[in-house]
Amino acid sequence: MQRNTPAGRPACAPAPSPVMTKASMELPDYAIEARGLVKVFPASKTTPAKTALDGVDLLIPRGSIFGLLGPNGAGKSTFINILAGLCRKTSGTVKIWGRDIDIQPRDARAAIGVVPQEITVDVFFTPRESLEVQAGYYGVPKAERRTDELLEAMGLSDKAGAYVRQLSGGMKRRLMVAKAMVHNPPVLILDEPTAGVDVELRRQLWAYVEELNALGVTIVLTTHYLEEAEELCDTIAIVNRGKVVACESKASLLRRLDTRTVVVTPEQPLSAVPQLAPFVAKLRPDGSLAVAFKTADAGVEAVLNAVRAAGVHIKDLSTEDPDLEDVFMSLTYDAAETVDPTAF
Repeated sequence: MQRNTPAGRPACAPAPSPVMTKASMELPDYAIEARGLVKVFPASKTTPAKTALDGVDLLIPRGSIFGLLGPNGAGKSTFINILAGLCRKTSGTVKIWGRDIDIQPRDARAAIGVVPQEITVDVFFTPRESLEVQAGYYGVPKAERRTDELLEAMGLSDKAGAYVRQLSGGMKRRLMVAKAMVHNPPVLILDEPTAGVDVELRRQLWAYVEELNALGVTIVLTTHYLEEAEELCDTIAIVNRGKVVACESKASLLRRLDTRTVVVTPEQPLSAVPQLAPFVAKLRPDGSLAVAFKTADAGVEAVLNAVRAAGVHIKDLSTEDPDLEDVFMSLTYDAAETVDPTAF
């Protein structure tokens, strides 16, 4: 989904920088293009060779919020490390904002900001000093630095002069986001950004991320909070054992499971699950009866007829559609071959 850019710029939104201006002139169709990407970690004396990425093809649309999901060890971090230049690919091609990482490595790296899972900040610096040093690494002139603006956007203005070691875990994570944005990249990669962050700070972070996206920044998100991905992402890719097992719009992905569930609250508690063939029924801890069915084969009325025929008197009922977690489980842990969480 291409998001529209508002005419006015929010108070905490980034101002144009040399990197953003140069990148915006070309406006590639895809923020990130990976074709036939393979990464094999060679064998060592104690471990055999491991294939972390096995022919990955990913086209991440410019201006989208793109979810990259998968079990632990599926290859997500390896993919991000290749983009960030921390890991060499074995084969395949990767472009970031139209720049091939082999041909134009510096331009490609300058086009992304990466927020890693690990908190990597110097605890003896202040947040302001951390951002200034990071901006220096990217060669951002002092007159074009947005240190105070980023601190305010991340809710860290009152901690700007405190040592990083005095910040809470959630504040450190927000500082990591600010560091990734000092050079105003057109692509922002968030690797588990809300791990250990409380609900209020999480909402503040997502509000800022959505403002950035509204201005045209492409967001790539990895998270184990699937409800976040379902709420925020336009397009979602699911990776398992180094392969892309799904990559499509959120709406299309949710339609993959041709199932619904009717939840019946009986007038009297049930002592056993009634026979409702051909439907699958389960008793839930709250005493309700959940009946799953395929929408191509039956409808709610057929389920209710089977429930009544089994002698169950209905007090209340509701229906449930599959969510992203159901789809994720069906494509990963419920698949014939699942990932080894300790593999990579």
